[in-house]
Amino acid sequence: MPWFLVDRDLPRTTPEGLVALQHAEELMGRRLAAAGYTVRYIRSIFVLGESRCLCLFEAADEDLVAQLNDAAGLPYTRIVEVLDLDPPRLSVETLPGSPDL
Repeated sequence: MPWFLVDRDLPRTTPEGLVALQHAEELMGRRLAAAGYTVRYIRSIFVLGESRCLCLFEAADEDLVAQLNDAAGLPYTRIVEVLDLDPPRLSVETLPGSPDL
């Protein structure tokens, strides 16, 4: 299933705000999954000094990720499809353009 990165600019966020954001992502992801949608929040990374938050989702398509974030009222600047390069999951067959990288 595809993975998507949600990029957020959060210039005035607090540690409590990051916790609330993560809670909202998890809660809305569970609600949509219970309603039969194929979308799952995985994790977030906050870039210190840049006030950027990068959130990772697994979903059937980009629209579901946008729907989750919109329904949770979470701001974002973009959503892009990404590859999971976790070594246990990576294989030449899963990379775009294989086998002629």
